[in-house]
Amino acid sequence: MQYLESLKVFARVVELGSITSGGRDLRLTPAVASKRIKELESRLGVRLLNRTTRTLTPTEAGQVFYDHAIKVVAALEDAEAAVAGISGAPRGTVRVLAPLGLGRRIVAPLVPEFTDAYPDVTVRLRLSDRKVDMLEDGLDVAFHLGALKDSTLKLRNILECERVLCAAPDYLEARGMPDTPDDLIDQDHNCLLLRFPRSPEYFWTLKTPDGSQNVSVRGRYDADDGDVLTDWALASRGIANKPLFDVADHLASGALVEVLPNNRPVASTLGCLYPHRRFQDPKVRLFIDFVADRCRSRLKNLLSVL
Repeated sequence: MQYLESLKVFARVVELGSITSGGRDLRLTPAVASKRIKELESRLGVRLLNRTTRTLTPTEAGQVFYDHAIKVVAALEDAEAAVAGISGAPRGTVRVLAPLGLGRRIVAPLVPEFTDAYPDVTVRLRLSDRKVDMLEDGLDVAFHLGALKDSTLKLRNILECERVLCAAPDYLEARGMPDTPDDLIDQDHNCLLLRFPRSPEYFWTLKTPDGSQNVSVRGRYDADDGDVLTDWALASRGIANKPLFDVADHLASGALVEVLPNNRPVASTLGCLYPHRRFQDPKVRLFIDFVADRCRSRLKNLLSVL
Protein backbone atom coordinates (compact mmCIF):
# COMPACT_ATOMS: atom_id res chain seq x y z
CA MET A 1 0.00 0.00 0.00
CA GLN A 2 2.86 2.38 0.78
CA TYR A 3 4.28 1.75 -2.70
CA LEU A 4 0.96 2.75 -4.27
CA GLU A 5 0.89 5.88 -2.11
CA SER A 6 4.41 6.66 -3.33
CA LEU A 7 3.20 6.33 -6.93
CA LYS A 8 0.46 8.87 -6.21
CA VAL A 9 2.96 11.25 -4.64
CA PHE A 10 5.34 10.95 -7.58
CA ALA A 11 2.54 11.53 -10.10
CA ARG A 12 1.29 14.68 -8.34
CA VAL A 13 4.83 16.02 -7.90
CA VAL A 14 5.46 15.69 -11.64
CA GLU A 15 2.09 17.24 -12.50
CA LEU A 16 2.49 20.20 -10.15
CA GLY A 17 6.23 20.64 -10.66
CA SER A 18 7.02 20.80 -6.97
CA ILE A 19 7.51 18.35 -4.11
CA THR A 20 5.91 20.86 -1.75
CA SER A 21 2.85 21.34 -3.98
CA GLY A 22 2.50 17.63 -4.72
CA GLY A 23 2.73 16.76 -1.05
CA ARG A 24 0.31 19.51 -0.03
CA ASP A 25 -2.22 18.26 -2.58
CA LEU A 26 -2.14 14.84 -0.90
CA ARG A 27 -2.05 16.32 2.64
CA LEU A 28 1.59 15.35 3.19
CA THR A 29 4.44 17.45 4.50
CA PRO A 30 7.29 18.25 2.08
CA ALA A 31 9.55 15.98 4.13
CA VAL A 32 7.21 13.00 3.80
CA ALA A 33 6.65 13.63 0.08
CA SER A 34 10.40 13.86 -0.50
CA LYS A 35 10.91 10.62 1.41
CA ARG A 36 8.36 8.84 -0.80
CA ILE A 37 10.19 9.99 -3.94
CA LYS A 38 13.56 8.85 -2.55
CA GLU A 39 12.07 5.43 -1.70
CA LEU A 40 10.91 5.05 -5.30
CA GLU A 41 14.30 6.08 -6.67
CA SER A 42 16.02 3.60 -4.33
CA ARG A 43 13.68 0.79 -5.35
CA LEU A 44 14.12 1.50 -9.07
CA GLY A 45 17.81 2.30 -8.91
CA VAL A 46 17.44 5.46 -11.03
CA ARG A 47 16.96 9.17 -10.48
CA LEU A 48 13.40 10.14 -11.32
CA LEU A 49 13.56 13.91 -10.97
CA ASN A 50 15.95 16.66 -11.98
CA ARG A 51 16.02 19.26 -9.24
CA THR A 52 17.34 22.81 -9.43
CA THR A 53 16.75 25.76 -7.14
CA ARG A 54 13.80 26.86 -9.30
CA THR A 55 12.50 23.89 -11.28
CA LEU A 56 11.71 20.23 -10.90
CA THR A 57 11.30 18.08 -14.00
CA PRO A 58 11.27 14.32 -14.62
CA THR A 59 14.39 12.68 -15.96
CA GLU A 60 14.08 10.52 -19.05
CA ALA A 61 13.52 7.50 -16.80
CA GLY A 62 11.19 9.57 -14.63
CA GLN A 63 9.01 10.49 -17.61
CA VAL A 64 8.75 6.86 -18.69
CA PHE A 65 7.88 5.83 -15.13
CA TYR A 66 5.32 8.65 -14.82
CA ASP A 67 3.56 7.60 -18.04
CA HIS A 68 2.99 4.14 -16.55
CA ALA A 69 2.43 5.24 -12.96
CA ILE A 70 -0.58 7.41 -13.83
CA LYS A 71 -2.21 4.40 -15.51
CA VAL A 72 -1.73 2.37 -12.32
CA VAL A 73 -3.15 5.18 -10.17
CA ALA A 74 -6.13 5.61 -12.52
CA ALA A 75 -6.80 1.86 -12.53
CA LEU A 76 -6.71 1.80 -8.73
CA GLU A 77 -9.13 4.71 -8.51
CA ASP A 78 -11.47 3.03 -10.98
CA ALA A 79 -11.33 -0.23 -9.00
CA GLU A 80 -12.09 1.57 -5.74
CA ALA A 81 -14.97 3.42 -7.40
CA ALA A 82 -16.42 0.19 -8.77
CA VAL A 83 -16.32 -1.47 -5.35
CA ALA A 84 -17.87 1.60 -3.74
CA GLY A 85 -20.66 1.48 -6.30
CA ILE A 86 -21.39 -2.17 -5.49
CA SER A 87 -21.20 -1.68 -1.74
CA GLY A 88 -23.32 1.46 -1.80
CA ALA A 89 -20.85 3.18 0.52
CA PRO A 90 -18.89 5.83 -1.42
CA ARG A 91 -15.59 6.79 0.12
CA GLY A 92 -12.51 8.79 -0.75
CA THR A 93 -11.81 12.38 -1.79
CA VAL A 94 -13.63 14.68 -4.21
CA ARG A 95 -11.51 17.62 -5.42
CA VAL A 96 -13.72 20.58 -6.31
CA LEU A 97 -13.05 24.00 -7.85
CA ALA A 98 -15.46 26.94 -7.84
CA PRO A 99 -15.24 30.67 -8.56
CA LEU A 100 -14.83 32.80 -5.44
CA GLY A 101 -18.30 34.32 -5.19
CA LEU A 102 -20.15 31.23 -6.36
CA GLY A 103 -18.02 29.01 -4.15
CA ARG A 104 -18.43 31.06 -0.99
CA ARG A 105 -22.13 31.75 -1.31
CA ILE A 106 -23.54 28.61 -2.94
CA VAL A 107 -21.12 25.65 -3.05
CA ALA A 108 -19.27 25.97 0.28
CA PRO A 109 -22.43 25.96 2.48
CA LEU A 110 -23.52 22.70 0.82
CA VAL A 111 -20.26 20.84 1.51
CA PRO A 112 -20.94 20.12 5.21
CA GLU A 113 -24.42 18.87 4.32
CA PHE A 114 -22.91 16.49 1.78
CA THR A 115 -20.23 15.14 4.13
CA ASP A 116 -22.88 14.68 6.85
CA ALA A 117 -24.83 12.52 4.41
CA TYR A 118 -21.69 10.66 3.21
CA PRO A 119 -19.24 10.63 6.15
CA ASP A 120 -16.65 8.49 4.34
CA VAL A 121 -16.20 11.11 1.61
CA THR A 122 -13.83 14.07 1.99
CA VAL A 123 -14.38 17.21 -0.08
CA ARG A 124 -11.42 19.46 -0.90
CA LEU A 125 -12.84 22.75 -2.10
CA ARG A 126 -10.60 25.21 -3.91
CA LEU A 127 -11.88 28.70 -4.67
CA SER A 128 -10.40 30.74 -7.51
CA ASP A 129 -11.61 33.04 -10.27
CA ARG A 130 -8.61 32.04 -12.40
CA LYS A 131 -8.96 29.45 -15.13
CA VAL A 132 -7.18 26.19 -14.37
CA ASP A 133 -6.43 22.94 -16.15
CA MET A 134 -8.67 20.36 -14.47
CA LEU A 135 -6.66 17.36 -15.58
CA GLU A 136 -3.31 18.88 -14.69
CA ASP A 137 -4.57 19.95 -11.27
CA GLY A 138 -6.22 16.61 -10.57
CA LEU A 139 -9.72 18.05 -10.12
CA ASP A 140 -12.89 15.97 -10.17
CA VAL A 141 -15.45 18.78 -10.51
CA ALA A 142 -15.22 22.46 -11.51
CA PHE A 143 -18.22 24.75 -11.13
CA HIS A 144 -18.34 27.73 -13.44
CA LEU A 145 -20.44 30.67 -14.56
CA GLY A 146 -20.49 31.36 -18.28
CA ALA A 147 -19.98 29.66 -21.62
CA LEU A 148 -18.00 26.44 -21.92
CA LYS A 149 -14.93 26.64 -24.14
CA ASP A 150 -13.13 23.40 -23.26
CA SER A 151 -14.82 20.70 -25.32
CA THR A 152 -12.63 17.92 -23.86
CA LEU A 153 -14.64 18.02 -20.64
CA LYS A 154 -18.21 17.00 -19.91
CA LEU A 155 -20.67 19.70 -18.89
CA ARG A 156 -23.77 19.58 -16.74
CA ASN A 157 -25.89 22.73 -16.87
CA ILE A 158 -27.57 23.44 -13.55
CA LEU A 159 -29.43 26.76 -13.82
CA GLU A 160 -29.37 30.30 -15.21
CA CYS A 161 -28.10 33.09 -12.94
CA GLU A 162 -29.30 36.64 -13.53
CA ARG A 163 -26.62 39.34 -13.69
CA VAL A 164 -26.79 43.06 -12.93
CA LEU A 165 -24.72 46.17 -13.46
CA CYS A 166 -24.32 48.01 -10.18
CA ALA A 167 -22.50 50.96 -8.63
CA ALA A 168 -22.44 52.94 -5.42
CA PRO A 169 -24.81 55.95 -5.13
CA ASP A 170 -21.84 58.31 -4.64
CA TYR A 171 -20.27 57.17 -7.90
CA LEU A 172 -23.50 57.68 -9.84
CA GLU A 173 -24.08 61.07 -8.25
CA ALA A 174 -20.60 62.18 -9.35
CA ARG A 175 -20.59 60.59 -12.83
CA GLY A 176 -24.25 60.40 -13.74
CA MET A 177 -26.59 57.47 -14.32
CA PRO A 178 -26.24 55.96 -17.84
CA ASP A 179 -29.52 55.65 -19.71
CA THR A 180 -28.40 53.35 -22.53
CA PRO A 181 -25.64 50.75 -23.00
CA ASP A 182 -23.79 53.19 -25.28
CA ASP A 183 -23.62 55.69 -22.41
CA LEU A 184 -21.14 53.40 -20.69
CA ILE A 185 -18.70 54.39 -23.44
CA ASP A 186 -19.93 57.87 -24.38
CA GLN A 187 -19.94 59.07 -20.76
CA ASP A 188 -16.56 57.43 -20.14
CA HIS A 189 -17.76 55.35 -17.19
CA ASN A 190 -15.17 53.46 -15.20
CA CYS A 191 -16.15 49.81 -15.68
CA LEU A 192 -14.64 47.33 -13.24
CA LEU A 193 -13.31 44.35 -15.19
CA LEU A 194 -12.75 40.74 -14.25
CA ARG A 195 -9.66 39.86 -16.27
CA PHE A 196 -6.87 37.32 -16.26
CA PRO A 197 -3.41 37.26 -17.82
CA ARG A 198 -3.72 36.86 -21.61
CA SER A 199 -7.46 37.61 -21.51
CA PRO A 200 -9.04 38.29 -24.91
CA GLU A 201 -10.60 41.63 -25.85
CA TYR A 202 -13.12 42.53 -23.19
CA PHE A 203 -16.81 43.39 -23.56
CA TRP A 204 -20.09 43.16 -21.67
CA THR A 205 -23.08 41.53 -23.38
CA LEU A 206 -26.26 43.42 -22.48
CA LYS A 207 -29.91 42.78 -23.33
CA THR A 208 -31.71 45.26 -25.60
CA PRO A 209 -35.10 45.25 -27.37
CA ASP A 210 -33.20 44.35 -30.55
CA GLY A 211 -31.31 41.46 -28.95
CA SER A 212 -27.96 41.14 -27.24
CA GLN A 213 -25.43 43.96 -27.62
CA ASN A 214 -21.70 43.64 -27.00
CA VAL A 215 -20.36 46.78 -25.37
CA SER A 216 -16.57 47.20 -25.42
CA VAL A 217 -16.36 48.68 -21.93
CA ARG A 218 -13.18 50.08 -20.45
CA GLY A 219 -12.00 51.10 -17.03
CA ARG A 220 -9.04 51.99 -14.88
CA TYR A 221 -9.19 48.87 -12.70
CA ASP A 222 -9.23 45.17 -13.40
CA ALA A 223 -8.65 42.14 -11.20
CA ASP A 224 -8.82 38.35 -11.34
CA ASP A 225 -10.94 38.21 -8.14
CA GLY A 226 -14.65 38.97 -8.47
CA ASP A 227 -14.98 39.98 -4.81
CA VAL A 228 -12.34 42.69 -5.36
CA LEU A 229 -14.59 44.19 -8.03
CA THR A 230 -17.46 44.26 -5.54
CA ASP A 231 -15.25 46.02 -2.99
CA TRP A 232 -14.24 48.61 -5.60
CA ALA A 233 -17.88 49.19 -6.53
CA LEU A 234 -18.77 49.67 -2.85
CA ALA A 235 -15.91 52.17 -2.61
CA SER A 236 -17.51 54.26 -5.40
CA ARG A 237 -14.79 53.39 -7.93
CA GLY A 238 -16.96 52.30 -10.82
CA ILE A 239 -19.63 50.04 -12.29
CA ALA A 240 -19.42 46.26 -11.80
CA ASN A 241 -21.05 43.44 -13.77
CA LYS A 242 -21.99 40.86 -11.14
CA PRO A 243 -24.20 37.80 -10.66
CA LEU A 244 -27.31 39.02 -8.86
CA PHE A 245 -26.89 36.56 -5.97
CA ASP A 246 -23.40 37.97 -5.40
CA VAL A 247 -24.60 41.51 -4.66
CA ALA A 248 -28.19 40.97 -3.49
CA ASP A 249 -27.41 42.08 0.08
CA HIS A 250 -25.73 45.27 -1.12
CA LEU A 251 -28.62 46.10 -3.45
CA ALA A 252 -31.14 45.48 -0.66
CA SER A 253 -29.24 47.76 1.75
CA GLY A 254 -28.77 50.52 -0.82
CA ALA A 255 -24.98 50.28 -0.67
CA LEU A 256 -25.17 49.50 -4.40
CA VAL A 257 -27.72 50.62 -6.99
CA GLU A 258 -28.65 48.74 -10.14
CA VAL A 259 -27.50 50.44 -13.35
CA LEU A 260 -29.38 50.02 -16.65
CA PRO A 261 -32.11 47.77 -15.16
CA ASN A 262 -33.77 47.55 -18.59
CA ASN A 263 -30.53 46.35 -20.17
CA ARG A 264 -29.29 43.73 -17.79
CA PRO A 265 -26.31 41.60 -18.79
CA VAL A 266 -27.13 38.28 -20.39
CA ALA A 267 -27.58 35.66 -17.68
CA SER A 268 -24.71 33.30 -16.89
CA THR A 269 -25.17 29.56 -16.96
CA LEU A 270 -24.19 27.87 -13.72
CA GLY A 271 -22.77 24.49 -14.60
CA CYS A 272 -20.14 21.99 -13.60
CA LEU A 273 -17.36 20.45 -15.64
CA TYR A 274 -15.86 17.05 -15.07
CA PRO A 275 -13.58 14.61 -16.91
CA HIS A 276 -15.78 11.91 -18.41
CA ARG A 277 -14.26 9.01 -16.46
CA ARG A 278 -14.68 10.82 -13.14
CA PHE A 279 -18.47 10.67 -13.39
CA GLN A 280 -18.28 6.90 -13.21
CA ASP A 281 -17.01 7.31 -9.65
CA PRO A 282 -20.03 7.14 -7.30
CA LYS A 283 -18.72 9.79 -4.90
CA VAL A 284 -18.18 12.29 -7.74
CA ARG A 285 -21.58 11.57 -9.28
CA LEU A 286 -23.26 11.88 -5.88
CA PHE A 287 -21.55 15.20 -5.17
CA ILE A 288 -22.56 16.69 -8.52
CA ASP A 289 -26.16 15.50 -8.08
CA PHE A 290 -26.28 16.74 -4.49
CA VAL A 291 -25.10 20.27 -5.31
CA ALA A 292 -27.21 20.51 -8.46
CA ASP A 293 -30.37 19.49 -6.57
CA ARG A 294 -29.82 22.11 -3.87
CA CYS A 295 -28.44 25.01 -5.89
CA ARG A 296 -31.84 26.39 -6.83
CA SER A 297 -33.09 26.60 -3.24
CA ARG A 298 -29.76 28.06 -2.11
CA LEU A 299 -29.95 30.71 -4.82
CA LYS A 300 -33.56 31.49 -3.88
CA ASN A 301 -32.50 32.07 -0.27
CA LEU A 302 -29.73 34.47 -1.33
CA LEU A 303 -32.17 36.49 -3.45
CA SER A 304 -34.92 36.57 -0.83
CA VAL A 305 -33.55 39.84 0.58
CA LEU A 306 -34.62 41.72 -2.56
